[in-house]
Amino acid sequence: MDATIAFPLLIGLVAVALFFDFLNGLHDAANSIATIVSTRVLRPHYAVFWAAFFNFIAFLFFGLHVAETVGKGIVNAEIVTPAVIFAALVGAIVWNIVTWIAGIPSSSSHALIGGLVGAGVAKAGTGAIVWSGLGKTVAAIVLSPATGFVLALVLVLIVSWLFLRQTPFAVDNAFRVLQFFSASLYSLGHGGNDAQKTMGIIAVLLYSQGMLGQSFYVPLWVVITCQSALALGTLLGGWRIVHTMGSKITRLNPMQGFCAETGGAITLFAATWLGVPVSTTHTITGAIIGVGAARRVSAVRWGIAGNIVVAWVITLPATAAISALTYLATRLAG
Repeated sequence: MDATIAFPLLIGLVAVALFFDFLNGLHDAANSIATIVSTRVLRPHYAVFWAAFFNFIAFLFFGLHVAETVGKGIVNAEIVTPAVIFAALVGAIVWNIVTWIAGIPSSSSHALIGGLVGAGVAKAGTGAIVWSGLGKTVAAIVLSPATGFVLALVLVLIVSWLFLRQTPFAVDNAFRVLQFFSASLYSLGHGGNDAQKTMGIIAVLLYSQGMLGQSFYVPLWVVITCQSALALGTLLGGWRIVHTMGSKITRLNPMQGFCAETGGAITLFAATWLGVPVSTTHTITGAIIGVGAARRVSAVRWGIAGNIVVAWVITLPATAAISALTYLATRLAG
């Protein structure tokens, strides 16, 4: 692939990016609905409709800071070509499919970041990397689940103290209602952060083709199509991962589900406003572990949690390697 490509091929690459966005929703649907499904507040099929709606309308509430970070803050936008974008997307899509089949809640976000880094380095060496943006993203691998963990744990302690004199039945009924609110917030944060990553990819592709003029920005049609693709993926769900997130890590009741979703939502809102492309998977996993640990440390199945952490650690290098090999193969084929 050359630096400039024919319009049909450009459309094809945009379609591949939207397919990744769809897979992101399919793969990460569990993040939005795992707790509300596991507490039996909503049946799975109603829950995905609920989550998909809030995934779609998220662009009305957030700026596009995350899209800008992904578009020009991970690798230098000047070295981006269609071949780089294609290789980055292949790496992320392959990793998403492998982990989805295995039922492992890995990060679609970091798969895409790893893909960009691998393809960028294969093209232009380590000088292609924008270290400040990449450093911010890598730091979020640790900070987002840690923040979700702490916030969820603190919320459980506060709520437990506030409802100390209430009967378990009254508490359960109250939080079955409140979980609709917390799940909405989490789905809003999920849509606000995750869809913007694909927006950044498509926007930098258009920029590399001279279709955005001299300034990098995200066109409105890109915003709408990315939110739609993510929502459609969420609508179809990812039941293998729902099972892992909603019941294998720890058992949840409605109060704990509310605390996990609220802690995760606060983390996602803050990250999105700061323009940090965090992992919704990491965030909600940290929050779920936090509510489990608040009950007692043994309530958390640490073996399952450990396997998830291993998947997190290898996501960046694995997708970077796949993308780099894809880029080199593309160059050889061209």
